[in-house]
Amino acid sequence: VAWQMAIMRPDDANVAGNVHGGTILKMIEEAGAIISTRHCNSQNGERCVAALARVERTDFLSPMCIGEVAHVSAEITYTSKHSVEVQVNVMSENILTGAKKLTNKATLWYVPLSLKNVDKVLEVPPVVYSRQEQEEEGRKRYEAQKLERMETKWRNGDIVQPVLNPEPNTVSYSQSSLIHLVGPSDCTLHGFVHGGVTMKLMDEVAGIVAARHCKTNIVTASVDAINFHDKIRKGCVITISGRMTFTSNKSMEIEVLVDADPVVDSSQKRYRAASAFFTYVSLSQEGRSLPVPQLVPETEDEKKRFEEGKGRYLQMKAKRQGHAEPQP
Repeated sequence: VAWQMAIMRPDDANVAGNVHGGTILKMIEEAGAIISTRHCNSQNGERCVAALARVERTDFLSPMCIGEVAHVSAEITYTSKHSVEVQVNVMSENILTGAKKLTNKATLWYVPLSLKNVDKVLEVPPVVYSRQEQEEEGRKRYEAQKLERMETKWRNGDIVQPVLNPEPNTVSYSQSSLIHLVGPSDCTLHGFVHGGVTMKLMDEVAGIVAARHCKTNIVTASVDAINFHDKIRKGCVITISGRMTFTSNKSMEIEVLVDADPVVDSSQKRYRAASAFFTYVSLSQEGRSLPVPQLVPETEDEKKRFEEGKGRYLQMKAKRQGHAEPQP
């Protein structure tokens, strides 16, 4: 088990003092990278660094505030031949009262990449299970995420186009992009971007979209599975684009796309590196959830994405209520 602690500072939070979801995601990924890299180098053989391939859906169970201490614990729960599943828990501690609460539970998948050849995926040393059922359950989760990763690749050609003079509450009105030059501090020993850095930037863009749409204090409620389709090399220029896809009465779903442009390598074209859906809620000054302005989809594509978002929302609502399928 890997443990980390960090005190939350003003630059980790929004203007209301709530810690950014992206800051927490970055801490989660760092803990996962440490434990999986350590495990993959536990036997004699070729040295490697574990690279993030996927983050399963994670819910932000309660807000973390400036001055609180984040306790991050990570544990390996399953290994396949070429991947490691890591489960991470985040607790927040009020150091004045000693009160602790669970803020996040996340599942991450890593693959070990050789230090000598970044395109070479190495074999993972098997983990020892305390019960045989753990291995069976882990294999089911592995097969399910593998299937889902394949299904997300068809969206890779989709791009966010700017629109002049958009109307309020439309997709175009709140859509936002952030451009970032990948430097050495963003990267692993391989010279590729840390998954946590990418997730933090994705959350930042999603937060801008949500704030533009409802013009209130907003916080990350959950993140659907994040798929890392390809590595991002040092020196690339990355464009992180966000657009609203769906609104319920009190939540907003935002799709975030990450495109990498290898400007120093003219032989390689721009490519889709990662994608995910973030869910945000609007909060009053007292921290209570507020109704959000309803999204007005205009184009056929926007209407289609709205219906798909509604499907995901109803599915999650049904799961929370303990049903397998959404109720009519």
